[in-house]
Amino acid sequence: MIRVLLADDQALIRGGFRALLEAEDDLEVVAEAANGEQAVALALAHRPDVALVDIQMPVMDGIEATRRIAADDRLSGTHVVILTNYGLDEYVVDALRAGAGGFLVKDTEPADLLQGVRVAARGDALLSPAITRRLIGEYVARRPGPSPEALGVLTNREREVTALVARGLSNDEIAAHMVISPTTAKTHVSRAMTKLRARDRAQLVVFAYESGLVAPRSGGMDVSG
Repeated sequence: MIRVLLADDQALIRGGFRALLEAEDDLEVVAEAANGEQAVALALAHRPDVALVDIQMPVMDGIEATRRIAADDRLSGTHVVILTNYGLDEYVVDALRAGAGGFLVKDTEPADLLQGVRVAARGDALLSPAITRRLIGEYVARRPGPSPEALGVLTNREREVTALVARGLSNDEIAAHMVISPTTAKTHVSRAMTKLRARDRAQLVVFAYESGLVAPRSGGMDVSG
């Protein structure tokens, strides 16, 4: 069972999401928060697998709530997905840097929302290839990021794996591309994330682009992770 926390200041939206999620056999809403402060407290109380967090909320916004959840070792198993009305904007970029594993637009199709929750629960990054290209092209590339020297902590294999993650390959696809086992590919990804202090694949992708390991051209990442 995938346990979900809903955080949105609009009760109607929370109710709609709850009804949709709880109609599924493998999804359960364990708590609802009306602001970011409540979201953090309820995340600690319930330890959900996924927290669906609205960006703009009173008392504490979704970005700060995401940052606190991501920074708390007790919530290492909680994956934050940002909810937004606006699609791609700079708030979403800030949320990804704060530790969110991806984002969903509130008017997304119900099937896509359900799939997104399941993807996030697995710890996979929830970003489409098109969104990633826009994310990098419009925002990330404009800001100062880590220097290329930061890649020095990675082995050549780990650099290659990080670049492939940024281009949207799943662990199985990375394994096929590098002619290694899926388990070895997963190990390389995990080690790269640990060395770069990336909470998940979404942050690994941002680092790959910011450091210049991957150029913002046609590469992207899918939701399959």
